[in-house]
Amino acid sequence: MVPAHPSSTTHLLYLHGFRSSPQSAKARLMAAYVARLHPSVQFWCPQLPPSPRAAVEMLCAGIAAWPRASMAVIGSSLGGYYASWVAQQCRCPSVLLNPAVDPARDLARHIGDQASWHDPAEHFYFAPEFVDELRALDVQSQPPAARQLAIIAKGDEVLDWHEMLARYPQAQVTLLEGGDHALSDFPAHLATIARFLQLASGTD
Repeated sequence: MVPAHPSSTTHLLYLHGFRSSPQSAKARLMAAYVARLHPSVQFWCPQLPPSPRAAVEMLCAGIAAWPRASMAVIGSSLGGYYASWVAQQCRCPSVLLNPAVDPARDLARHIGDQASWHDPAEHFYFAPEFVDELRALDVQSQPPAARQLAIIAKGDEVLDWHEMLARYPQAQVTLLEGGDHALSDFPAHLATIARFLQLASGTD
């Protein structure tokens, strides 16, 4: 059963999307917001490897010592898909920002050489086996292990908002009439996210 009154979040994991990085606008805005208003919160936004299996192995190692009762995860796009998996394993609250619903289907057409969004000179190879690795992380058949907040833009030019909305029927949803995949108005949502996660304040 999902707890109605969660404890304060002291450890926060942020997961970027496909071809993205910790240099994404949302990741940097979230990091700056936490540092300024919630300095006692441990914030981690790692560069995720292209292999989904390697990504979750790295995440599991990185959060192994984190307190499950006071951690939370935020994920954008493909990072939202990973965030749902992490939340299920750790039974922690999650915030999903225009989350990918079926990346195994959507990224199958992106097999091959890819350029990083924030550094086009940096390339990586998206291998065919990564599609099966993505499929293995699908937790949508399981009821959520903790509270979820989904911020979904109807104007998302990459993902179908109807699919995102249907994927998270038990989530608290902020459904934006316009917007875009990048959530260009992300600063307007920072306070909502902080309240939902009950980010520890000051030096708590």
